[in-house]
Amino acid sequence: MILLNIFETTIPLTNPVLKFFLLLIIILFTPIILNKVKIPHLLGLIMAGAIIGPYGLFIMERETSITLFGSVGLLYIMFLAGLEIDITEFKKSSGKSLYFGLLTFSIPMALGYLVGVYVFHFEVISSVLLASIFASHTLITYPLVSKMGIAKNKAVNIAVGGTMITDTLSLMVLAVIVGMTSGDVNTAFWVRLSVSVLIFALIVIFVFPIIVRWFFKRYEDNISQYIFVLAMLFFGAVLAELTGIEAIIGAFFSGLALNRLIPRTSPLMNRVEFVGNAIFIPFFLIGVGMLIDYRAFITNLDTIKVAVIMTVVATTSKFLAAWITQKTFKFSADQRRLIFGLSNARVAAALAAVLIGYNIILGTTPSGEPIRLLNETILNGTILMILFTCTISSFITQKGAKNIALLDDVENTMENQKTIERILIPLSNFETTDELINLSITIKSKKNKKSLYALNIIDNNSSDGIAEKRGKKLMEKALITASATDNTLNELLRYDLNIVNGISSVVKENRITDLVLGVHNNTRIFDSFLGHFTEGILHKCNTTTLIYKAAQPLATIKRHLIIIPEKAEKEIGFSFWIAKVWNIARNTGAKMVFYGVEETLNEIKNIHEKHPIECDFNEFSEWNDFLLLTGKIQKDDNLMIILSRKEHVSYHGNMTKIPSYLNNYFKKNSFIIIYPMQIGVNDRSTLNLKDTSLLEPIERLDEIGKTLVNILKKNKK
Repeated sequence: MILLNIFETTIPLTNPVLKFFLLLIIILFTPIILNKVKIPHLLGLIMAGAIIGPYGLFIMERETSITLFGSVGLLYIMFLAGLEIDITEFKKSSGKSLYFGLLTFSIPMALGYLVGVYVFHFEVISSVLLASIFASHTLITYPLVSKMGIAKNKAVNIAVGGTMITDTLSLMVLAVIVGMTSGDVNTAFWVRLSVSVLIFALIVIFVFPIIVRWFFKRYEDNISQYIFVLAMLFFGAVLAELTGIEAIIGAFFSGLALNRLIPRTSPLMNRVEFVGNAIFIPFFLIGVGMLIDYRAFITNLDTIKVAVIMTVVATTSKFLAAWITQKTFKFSADQRRLIFGLSNARVAAALAAVLIGYNIILGTTPSGEPIRLLNETILNGTILMILFTCTISSFITQKGAKNIALLDDVENTMENQKTIERILIPLSNFETTDELINLSITIKSKKNKKSLYALNIIDNNSSDGIAEKRGKKLMEKALITASATDNTLNELLRYDLNIVNGISSVVKENRITDLVLGVHNNTRIFDSFLGHFTEGILHKCNTTTLIYKAAQPLATIKRHLIIIPEKAEKEIGFSFWIAKVWNIARNTGAKMVFYGVEETLNEIKNIHEKHPIECDFNEFSEWNDFLLLTGKIQKDDNLMIILSRKEHVSYHGNMTKIPSYLNNYFKKNSFIIIYPMQIGVNDRSTLNLKDTSLLEPIERLDEIGKTLVNILKKNKK
């Protein structure tokens, strides 16, 4: 009887189970099929929506569920753009974003207005509204960029920043036109709009981070955190609509507000991206396809003419803006493709403008026909323009993104050939496991997903099996945390009478380069810890060693205060630990505050000029006055202390007092103690001193950069 009811289903489908099943089949097989013919799957989802939609085979209506999920998908795209943008690079290139944003707004506005007045013979107000349709754009191809791992590229940052500017200006034009048609544009209108936008921006930028940081400190449940992030996304969108601007602007600002609280390498970021790319964004693209009416090509020649003109004007104006930006800032051709591809597609703001214009009736003809601000031909032409601009954007973005991602792969291949990174995480406590894994993922190289080794040492004298079961549970917990970030964790269970011997043996056997040790938040770090356990490891294992106590989640840290001893730059391990610090800055977005002598700070400043992060530099030379830092450190700060082994060039006698300082004066703060690898340590198995490629990992990027430039030049030829 159930099967009979299914087969008797009419078209369009009304059975919710069948409808959802059909959509899942489309989402599943579209990328698989189109990847074989090198067509972007985003375009395939739009085409699929057109085929099954009301203007195609009419298998499915564009009803409430489609529009609901589609609205979520659009907001999700803007939220991800704000969440994944490199804040430091965004600030650095804010002038460039403003420049591109004004170009990609003004050029389409100018061309659109001229076309409206002299080609379509519209009135001024209709021509301005038409021009705003050309000026706005939607980051519909952003998932392509994100998927290829180049979301932090400078061109992407400029395109995303420019999107915010041009969409805001376009939507402001729309709001003014709506106000003019209703007679509400006056001084009170501008004051009300300006004040409400300012209040909105202040709430999202300053209040949202406080709320999110408070929540993340108190609730570590994965599901709760994801739902909370989703709620903040929509809270920002609702606030934007209450302000009088579009929800997509609120979604983007929400992403910016949460940017530094959701590290790029965290399990939470992986969940946010996964759900969006798997469900919400595909629903949005299918919903866009359902708007496309292919019959307009056959039934109305005027629609074809209008659509062709609109597509040519829209594409030409956005290309000009991207081309001028490329020439001004000397970007590569692939970076221009990214900027153009991201900024050419029109969906959300264009649809909003044309539908509002279509629904505004200025009067009636003598025969009783309504005189609309934008007529039906423009409405249909806009729908077709959306199809064409999305198609062009998909191909152009895919080409540029693939080329840039390929160069990134070349860079990582060159790095991996010179240095094979292996990070060992000894585990002994369930409560510290997640944070140790998170820190290890944050400090590791971006592309190396198999560099993590988790170790649990079981007492050789244990015979009841309890220790082994506990060790396996620890490993299982660590494995879940690592796999949530798409990283592979190599599990090591070792039987040994001595923990130090067990760790040092594993370091030798697996050629470990970095060691991450954990201290429980409720445990005091005694002199004996550094004096016996750590010293034992340090003398046997020449690795970059990090000792970590997490008083709060790594994602909620605002600043890292890095205390560096004099002559630290002269140690062989300097470039290794500084690379880890740079990875923390890039992956979490937290600010780095360096304290050291002038010579050391100058060395770090040279690195910063080539590879910028958000940081400050403060001269600090007297370790006898270490406690002066108590007046500098704040509630959400993390203390990083670079130490040294005895009798080495950067060693200072007061380093032995660090445990008591941490216990008595910094007990409410997280800390990371870093011991760099140093010449003269007994075990040199992890370091080949004849291999100079190991000595300067950051400076080596310049050599890689030159190689990549040569590859680019060959590609252009």
